Amino acid sequence: MTLHDRIETGLATETGARRGRAAYVRERAAHWDAFARRMESFGGLGGYYQRRLAQIYSFHIPGGERVLELGCADGSLLAAVRPAVGVGVDISGEMIGRARRLYPGLQFVEGDAEDLALDEKFDTIILSDLVNDLWDVQAVFERMARFCTPRTRIILNFFSRLWEPPLRLAERMGLARPTLQQNWLTAHDVQNLLGLAGFEVIRQGAEVLFPFGVPLVAPLCNRWLVKVWPFRVFALTNMMIARPGAGMFAREGRPTVSVVVPARNEAGNVPAIFERIPEMGGGTEIVFVEGHSSDDTYAAAEREAAKHAGKRVKLMRQTGRGKGDAVRMGFAAATGDVLMILDADLTVPPEDLPRFYEALVSGDGEFVNGVRLVYPMEKQAMRFFNLLGNKFFSGAFSWLLGQPIKDTLCGTKVLRKREYEALAANRAYFGDFDPFGDFDLLFGAAKLNLKIVDMPIRYRERTYGETNIQRWKHGWLLLRMVMFAARRIKFV
Repeated sequence: MTLHDRIETGLATETGARRGRAAYVRERAAHWDAFARRMESFGGLGGYYQRRLAQIYSFHIPGGERVLELGCADGSLLAAVRPAVGVGVDISGEMIGRARRLYPGLQFVEGDAEDLALDEKFDTIILSDLVNDLWDVQAVFERMARFCTPRTRIILNFFSRLWEPPLRLAERMGLARPTLQQNWLTAHDVQNLLGLAGFEVIRQGAEVLFPFGVPLVAPLCNRWLVKVWPFRVFALTNMMIARPGAGMFAREGRPTVSVVVPARNEAGNVPAIFERIPEMGGGTEIVFVEGHSSDDTYAAAEREAAKHAGKRVKLMRQTGRGKGDAVRMGFAAATGDVLMILDADLTVPPEDLPRFYEALVSGDGEFVNGVRLVYPMEKQAMRFFNLLGNKFFSGAFSWLLGQPIKDTLCGTKVLRKREYEALAANRAYFGDFDPFGDFDLLFGAAKLNLKIVDMPIRYRERTYGETNIQRWKHGWLLLRMVMFAARRIKFV
């Protein structure tokens, strides 16, 4: 075959592929147009399923965001998440017309997700039961990148193939929305396609075990049983939350840093704190919060601040009680772009803080959590029962939060100030329940779907003073927090 023949063959193949895709889209547009015209009289059983999806998406998407929904149908899901700016896209002109009549405060565009041309960025992009119906799922995922910022979240759900026979039967009986031939992708397939398009899956799970609105039975199945094995295997839909990968956007300059140091009875450690905290990024400030010490911790901090006149320092006396209160007070006063916690006992070396900084600003993580349980510890760094408790709670919270959390109580945690402000604005969802401060931050980060990454450190022995942790009292409090998190995060 000559070069000319090969070129002609290639062009014919490409033209054929385009015609095939165009025919595929036209067929589906006509199908959903026809269904839209009879939606008012449709007597199927999908109403509860759609309402349950609206509850799930509303949990994951804070109200007041900029939201784009691809495959929006009549716009009911988009409206349910209460966006400040909501844009819905669908190939069906009839569906778009219906959505505009129902929700005049939102924007609706008739178009194909694979060719969508919008000059806007969004906080959240929704694809609900859409990937099953697409010609080229990867192409749509790649197209989404132009509508993303580094903080955008992609939230999607898609039917489990296990439900293909019952759904087909329900369609034939007129009980489910009629569909054309579906893709029936597995969770692994979708995660792989997101990865090929440059996105990273943060969380995934199963939802909706019983798609009928039967009192007591539906809440039991869809809030509780579907979240545990073996029931989750039989769920109707798979749910995924993804974010743009670290390499999708250019690195953001050199953010400034605030290191918040909550301290109570730590006078002997104060000189080392000021000496060893390194300069990071565009500049580092130390926010020292003294909490009702019986020794001269605050006076020691004043002396060291005077000795290190070149450092940016804020000294504060805590007005409330507990480490959590001290951290919140310090974060409120901090001016840095990046917020860090460093416990004043220096069991986490200050010299490790640049590793946390790098993990955050590189985009590898959005909440960097210190981990004491990877490297061997110094002999007296953690007592045996404390170690067992930490391992138990790491497993429990990993399951509850949907992301690996190897160490819940390491004091060093790092996040951007803008993420902390969003977390604080949503704190009412959990309430003021945490005297330590660790769980307030972890729960908030999980609720905002931040990417949590573990940062292993070598945990050192305390060289001055005594721990403020009371093993059994605080262990019982942690168990109560597990039950609290189960109700507020896992079983919703």
